[in-house]
Amino acid sequence: MKVYDSAHVRTLAVAGHGGSGKTTLVAAALQTAGATPKLGRVEEGSTVTDFDEQEIQRRLSIASAPAFVEWDKSFKINFIDTPGFNQFLHEAEMAMAAAECVLLVVDATSGVQVQTSRVWKFAEQHHLPVIVVVHRADHDHADLAGTLQSLQQSFGRGLCPVQLPLGEGSGFRGVVDLVSMKARSGEKAGADIPAENAEAARMAHEALVELIAEGDDALMEEFFERGTIGLEHLESGLKEELRSRSIFPVLYTSAFTPAGSVEALLDFITQYAPAPGELGEVTGLTSLQNGETVHRAVSDDAPLSLYVWKTLADPFAGRLSYFKVCSGRVKNDDTVTNFSRSSQEKLSHLSVMQGKQALPVTELHAGDIGAVAKLHDTLTGDTLGDRNAPMVYPPAAIPEASIHFAIEARSRSDEDKMGAALHKMLEEDPALHFDRDEQTREFLLGGTGQQHVEIAVARLKQRYNVDVKLKSPKVPYRETIQGKADVQGRHKKQTGGHGQYGDCKIRVEPLPRGSGFEFVNEIFGGAIPKNFIPAVEKGIVESAQRGYLAGFPVVDFRVVLYDGSYHEVDSSEMAFKIAGSLAFKAAMEKARPALLEPVMSVDIEAPQEYTGDLIGDLNGRRGRIIGMDEKGGTAILHAQVPMAEMLTYQSDLTARTQGRGSFHMEMSHYDLVPAAMADRIIAHVRAERGELTQEAV
Repeated sequence: MKVYDSAHVRTLAVAGHGGSGKTTLVAAALQTAGATPKLGRVEEGSTVTDFDEQEIQRRLSIASAPAFVEWDKSFKINFIDTPGFNQFLHEAEMAMAAAECVLLVVDATSGVQVQTSRVWKFAEQHHLPVIVVVHRADHDHADLAGTLQSLQQSFGRGLCPVQLPLGEGSGFRGVVDLVSMKARSGEKAGADIPAENAEAARMAHEALVELIAEGDDALMEEFFERGTIGLEHLESGLKEELRSRSIFPVLYTSAFTPAGSVEALLDFITQYAPAPGELGEVTGLTSLQNGETVHRAVSDDAPLSLYVWKTLADPFAGRLSYFKVCSGRVKNDDTVTNFSRSSQEKLSHLSVMQGKQALPVTELHAGDIGAVAKLHDTLTGDTLGDRNAPMVYPPAAIPEASIHFAIEARSRSDEDKMGAALHKMLEEDPALHFDRDEQTREFLLGGTGQQHVEIAVARLKQRYNVDVKLKSPKVPYRETIQGKADVQGRHKKQTGGHGQYGDCKIRVEPLPRGSGFEFVNEIFGGAIPKNFIPAVEKGIVESAQRGYLAGFPVVDFRVVLYDGSYHEVDSSEMAFKIAGSLAFKAAMEKARPALLEPVMSVDIEAPQEYTGDLIGDLNGRRGRIIGMDEKGGTAILHAQVPMAEMLTYQSDLTARTQGRGSFHMEMSHYDLVPAAMADRIIAHVRAERGELTQEAV
């Protein structure tokens, strides 16, 4: 594999709404450049970047995947094909950390869609230039003018065509380069503009010239003096304003019609997309803990630093780490420091990835991307580099799980293998969450949506032969008291030898919500020896953990131990522990026990037209709206909703907003369950355990 210097490398994250044709466009670029013998097709499972078994089965991209083409004999173009469906969109944002530019793919039949806007925001947050590709210009239902209008309405007049399409739909036959004012149709490049398109091309060229002139005083002066801008200045001006995000060029392509549009796209990328270093220095910290800011040039001469933007867990080949050479030059068998984990790693078998195929390389220059297998400690988001020049890049933000399922192995054999298999999958997909609820004792698998979790379960079966089933998680209810009680707990048992004797008197009273448990010792005069008092507390605490109404932990109460008695011979720690437990149970009978439920703080973001429907839905879920913000046509609702009502919210929100809504929730507090609902919950829990309800007794 040829090694390319930084000046001849271009790296682009290919992003857009799901189904807009990103994977097909990358496949067309590979075929056009001769990297593949024929055009890969999603429906056939033959594309280079959709190689995972679940991607092939479901015909959609689930994870980011790199591929590259060698173009114009001297350039290497790295494409990172990213998912466009909302549950996997975090992969697109993580891939942008490895790119200098975003190739935003928009379907010519649909225009701007929900995830188009979301990936646009990702590019904005990463300060990346954006090249817009209106794809499927040859589709029967293509509306190129309407698509351009929707782009400009959504993102501003900086969205400017640099090409004029020659026809559309079945009549699409090529493009006009509005910079050079030459046409390209099929294999014929640099042709004169057809007469019927000459006037439209002239007007579009003038609009482009004016927009470029606006961004530079010298170009504006030239424009006023000459009425136009020279070709050389026009090209340099467009390149500069693309880098500064002043202009977002719009191009038109088709993967299936040999109209020369894919060749024109590759030419445009090599000429105008920023090379590594043209966006300025990279910035990091000397350490993640109170480190100083470090700025470093993207240059071969700078100290080495690598950022790991993705990890692939292969059940046979092991862990594969995808990295970006942020500065310096990395060579095969280099030993580097993992600054994120304070360990050493040896980079054996450097490669560049063509989908799932690893092609060996001897070295990689600043700005290029590559991969290395079988690193010991390194995971996604880690920084590697020269130990004498510490520099750490902040890891990408990982989305919180918006849905959880209880996961249960189907057999003892599956249970033995489940933990290790899930650990490997979490290395590959940090947006998966796996933990154990200490109260319900369930293992919980969380993700960005139901499909995300279902795919993880399918991979467990296909890759690691681990069969599991999913079910709704149990809600971690708790119990509390609403009244006071003054009770006695006495344990007295006579046997042949020493007996057992413990006696305590306690007052029990409720505490404010969230206070937990408080134990107060008011024993005076030695009514209970000091060495037995902790046993009383232990008996109460253990009984509170087992619950009273339905087996949920009892919280938010105070116990005051104020009196009792003991026997010189028969008293023991165990006897007083049992006495404390008996006293607790007696107190719960009198202190008006009640059920508590977790209440979540929920932030919901969706277009304003859905606000009324969402508020009505939240009210139906016993939610309480506490505020609303508006931002550019988007409403952000702030509410508090019981967790039990949010277990299926992700899929319901997707259906109500046509996939345009998203939400974030976190634990807020516990609150009382309405009495009628509490009775049903208690009855259900006891029935599961084969117990009778108090009413039945």
